[in-house]
Amino acid sequence: MTAYALTDCWTMTRRELAHWARQPVQVLVGLVFPVMLLLMFGYLVGGGRGIEGDYLDFLVPGMLALTMAFGLEGTMLSVTQDLDRGVIDRFRSMPVVNGAVLVGRSAADMLQSALGLAILVGVGFALGWRVHCSPAEFLGAMGLLLFFRFAMLWIGIQLALVAGKPEMVQAVQILVWPVGFLSNAFADPASMPGWLGTVVEWNPMSQTATAVRDLLGGPGGEPGHIWAAVVWPLGLLVVFFPLAVRRFARLSR
Repeated sequence: MTAYALTDCWTMTRRELAHWARQPVQVLVGLVFPVMLLLMFGYLVGGGRGIEGDYLDFLVPGMLALTMAFGLEGTMLSVTQDLDRGVIDRFRSMPVVNGAVLVGRSAADMLQSALGLAILVGVGFALGWRVHCSPAEFLGAMGLLLFFRFAMLWIGIQLALVAGKPEMVQAVQILVWPVGFLSNAFADPASMPGWLGTVVEWNPMSQTATAVRDLLGGPGGEPGHIWAAVVWPLGLLVVFFPLAVRRFARLSR
């Protein structure tokens, strides 16, 4: 049974990867957009109010975390289009393991996220960003970022299943923006009004960004945030993963 499940999941992953070949522009936009944000905030906005040391060393880890929170519209659009066109209903009528469609979609998204993460790290190094850590700490930081992305991904899948229609994706996607910008990706919460700084510090993305900065040896990192960067995504997964799987199982009943 396990072998059949893995085969079905891999088949659905290859289906999503085939979409990349047919729609390369959408993939390229998803990869280029974070780079544009990094350049804009690093050079046009800049400043880094309240940041000691090189602002780029503070900004790049924050942008890496922000990238893991953004870009969910591709996954949400894919899921809602399959729902709207009846594709998922056809898959459910076939001898396919329940949930393989969602696993394939999430696997493809994680591959794209890993590629986008690698590109943004490369651009950061090209701009002069440097890390001050061991290889193990660097890999640990990348692992925290991808774990946060995985949790955000299942929130996106659940929202897409609730929305049901492609035209609803934009409205639902707006809900993700506050998570990204009400964070410490661009500025130190200590430089913000007290109530706002508290909200920012409790943001799950802020916890991940702070932990990544700590592991990479950059400004803004604080010891002890690694556990929060693990617990927050884990808690989100505990809530949204079963919700998405349960809602998918109830489709067309």
